[in-house]
Amino acid sequence: MAGTDALPKPPPRPPAARQTRDAVATRARIVRAGQREFARAGLQGTRIESIAKAAGCNKALIYHYFTGKEDLFREVLEITYGDIRTAERQLNLEGEAPLAAMEKLVGFSFDYVSRHPEFIAIINDANMHGGAHLTDTDTARALNSPLVALIDAILERGVARGEIRAGIDPVQLYISIASICYFFIANRATLSAIFALDRSEAGLAVRRAHVIEVIMGYLRPDPSQKGPA
Repeated sequence: MAGTDALPKPPPRPPAARQTRDAVATRARIVRAGQREFARAGLQGTRIESIAKAAGCNKALIYHYFTGKEDLFREVLEITYGDIRTAERQLNLEGEAPLAAMEKLVGFSFDYVSRHPEFIAIINDANMHGGAHLTDTDTARALNSPLVALIDAILERGVARGEIRAGIDPVQLYISIASICYFFIANRATLSAIFALDRSEAGLAVRRAHVIEVIMGYLRPDPSQKGPA
């Protein structure tokens, strides 16, 4: 009989599973479009219509997933922090020697803000609104706590090996790393104009090396404070 040797057709995918995957993908597309638009125009300057156009959907679909622009901005802010934490985890600092791990983290922090202008734009905008959109503090802490714990572990290993001085607060250290990297990149245009800095990649590399040198100098023990041999 004709057709008896044909392969059986695979069973159709369950509609519910397909709809769930489509919904997740659509929501993610809206969030990423929102991230681009908020970075470009800020929360106040961004319109839902522009986000819908960038996401390739209609406004009604955005309101299906989010109560409004403020709600979407909260999600974008969380994703923006999540992106840098994900990238940090990929550094695999646990396997590095303490000083090498810290140098790698500082260099990464500088490079990340240099290469991700949307990070600076969105964090600046969130701070302009007094941090009001960082309402889910449990989520924010869950994103950042593993990094603080990792830095603390690196510091402890460095102290035990006599390579890093004791008494460094991991939270204060990370704030200092983020600040020294972030400030220059966020204000590069004005700083370059005021101090006639080289705005080329070579000039950026000079600043990157200085940032690493400053932080690493802070970490190392003071030889003058060592006890007698």
